[in-house]
Amino acid sequence: MKPSEEFLEQGLSQQNLKRVSCTTVVTLAYQSLGVVYGDLSTSPLYVYKTTFSGKLSLQENDEEIYGVLSFIFWTFTLVALFKYIFIVMSADDNGEGGTFALYSLLCRHARLSTLPNQHATDEKLSTYATEGLADTWQSSALNALFEKHPRFHNVLLIFVLLGTCMTIGDGVLTPTISVLSAVSGVKVKISELHENYVVLISCVILVGLFSLQHHGTHRVAFIFAPIVMTWLLCISSIGIYNIFRWNPHIFNALSPVYMLRFFGSTGIDGWVSLGGVVLSITGVETMFADLGHFSSLSIKVAFTCLVYPCLILAYMGEAAFLSKNHEDIQRSFYKAIPEAVFWPVFIVATFAAIVGSQAVISATFSIISQCCALNCFPNVKIIHTSSKIYGQIYIPEVNWMLMSLCLAVTIGLRDTNMIGHAYGLAVATVMLITTCLMALVMVIVWKQKIINVVAFLAIFGSVELLYISACVYKIPEGGWIPLVLSFIFMAVMYIWNYGTMKKHDFDVENKVSMDRILALGPSLGMVRVPGIGLVYSNLATGVPAIFGHFVTNLPAFHQVLVFVCVKSVQVPHINRNERLLISRVGLKEYGMFRCIVRYGYKDLQQENYDFENTVVSAIVQFVETEEENELFREAGDSDIEVLHTPEHSLKGSNCKENLKQSSSDTHMSKSGIRCSENFPLKYESLEILKAKESGIAYIIGHSYAKAKKSSSVLKKFAINFVYAFLSKNCRDPQVVLNVPHISLLEVGMIYHV
Repeated sequence: MKPSEEFLEQGLSQQNLKRVSCTTVVTLAYQSLGVVYGDLSTSPLYVYKTTFSGKLSLQENDEEIYGVLSFIFWTFTLVALFKYIFIVMSADDNGEGGTFALYSLLCRHARLSTLPNQHATDEKLSTYATEGLADTWQSSALNALFEKHPRFHNVLLIFVLLGTCMTIGDGVLTPTISVLSAVSGVKVKISELHENYVVLISCVILVGLFSLQHHGTHRVAFIFAPIVMTWLLCISSIGIYNIFRWNPHIFNALSPVYMLRFFGSTGIDGWVSLGGVVLSITGVETMFADLGHFSSLSIKVAFTCLVYPCLILAYMGEAAFLSKNHEDIQRSFYKAIPEAVFWPVFIVATFAAIVGSQAVISATFSIISQCCALNCFPNVKIIHTSSKIYGQIYIPEVNWMLMSLCLAVTIGLRDTNMIGHAYGLAVATVMLITTCLMALVMVIVWKQKIINVVAFLAIFGSVELLYISACVYKIPEGGWIPLVLSFIFMAVMYIWNYGTMKKHDFDVENKVSMDRILALGPSLGMVRVPGIGLVYSNLATGVPAIFGHFVTNLPAFHQVLVFVCVKSVQVPHINRNERLLISRVGLKEYGMFRCIVRYGYKDLQQENYDFENTVVSAIVQFVETEEENELFREAGDSDIEVLHTPEHSLKGSNCKENLKQSSSDTHMSKSGIRCSENFPLKYESLEILKAKESGIAYIIGHSYAKAKKSSSVLKKFAINFVYAFLSKNCRDPQVVLNVPHISLLEVGMIYHV
């Protein structure tokens, strides 16, 4: 049974969660198996193999096997169950999860946002809510620290970008190690098979996997969920079989005493081997990152009822087998499979490895989308793959980029042990960053006592630091891969964010006075032409320099002028009825308005509704209600800001009908504008509708950023080469904004930043 249409159309959020049935939760929990838990469930394929790949040698007393199992059990329980399921999953941002969700919560509660154009009215959004517990002295002190030292804002942004880039690195390494580990199992039965064939088969599977992504998460989830469920039941059943056949006393290894014995018997070699143990929790970060695709309760139900017990049994069964078969350590997973079911399990393992890659691929798409909304990544094509479930997207450029990198790593390394070293470093780093951000959330948002925060950091931070220290030792043996990938992505993100912010600063510094432009009208021969002009700008207040440049070269502009500012707010979603903010610019006779279009970082900006009609309808309703709200312009160049609720859009036939009829005998139009005999349209409203009939033009700046001559060499390289290259090759603003090409006017400008 599918979730109700009403629930899916509203999106999967904490606010709607209370209204859903148990059937819906179970359905979403089932779907989450194919998207969220594929990566986590395939970890048994390579954990023991990677852990014992170094100098660590097995002894007859099995101390190492028992110690590794103890580490796996307690790491899995502490990090996956207690940290993520019980604590981190509660820190959602209106139902959204991931690194940016934590960052968004901090930005709203501590004024840390680096986004431009933020406005006081944004805090009135229903999803912006910051009301909560009273401030403690710890939260007040931390807020004061951030206010006193604005540089910490950039430090926090860089910290978040590092975690984001490491997660994108997971999107490269997860498919590689999962598929290659699964396919290499065939060599257990066909030992003479050359390694090149294993790599070739892996590459073919990877190409097929990424080719499926355009179908969307919703369809992929229903295809993949049965595979993951079958896989989990298979490995848990095999685990139980191996426990009773090889070593029923393996349960003793769950005692933490064996972790101490492990270090006592292995020393530094045991510490280095922990880089393989951390692979047992790869994929737990995607539980949080993919939260917006499902719901917190459904993900928790799937993990506690199925995923957790099945994986623990699988690891215990493999350890029981190893305790009696030391020589098979590098092929332990497939060697532990009973002969009679080897090939069926091998086939399921291969499919499960394909599914395991889906979780991090979906998470990568979501992260890139959020980065674009927050001005941290060049504009790319974002396709909404589900008309029912909001937030499920596909990004073609990112998909093929990930595929190319996966193929390069697979062909270049070929060794799952080296890939495992790289994978472990990326996973441990992301987890530590999440822990640090969670500590800030606990202080600033949850108003927790400092003792609770210190305990959280001490318990989970120490575990993750231990694993990071072990992974750092393996940097020469493959650990450099996520570092290089993260550095490249982070450089792109930071330079794009830096260049975008500098362009905004230039716009703010070079705003022009509307009174000055109008005063120059007679000398320039400036005229007003019929129609409506939509001037796109990054400014939420004032008149942009691009408009001054436009009228200087072409001294004429439209009868009705609307300055449109499309901006992002530090919330995941903004309701449709809160999206537009209409205000008047200058005196009433100027016929100039401002329309601020607000989006959340998870909203898709390419809306399906008619933007032109919606804006015109909003302006007309603003004019009609201006006197009722008693919001008159008194003097100066300030704006009168009124929140507008666009319920309908104007249709062309309605405009013509309103124009043909007089203001005394008009009637209620489908656009929702009051035009009966008791409430006739005002003269200004009729003029706006008449201007719409004359046509609408879109005026967008085609800008080029250049570093000043006095800038440093590094800044010149970043702006003149890297930022210019990214600007040239990303999607044009008019494409992102879905502007009709036939109505487009581009104004060229050079920004010296």
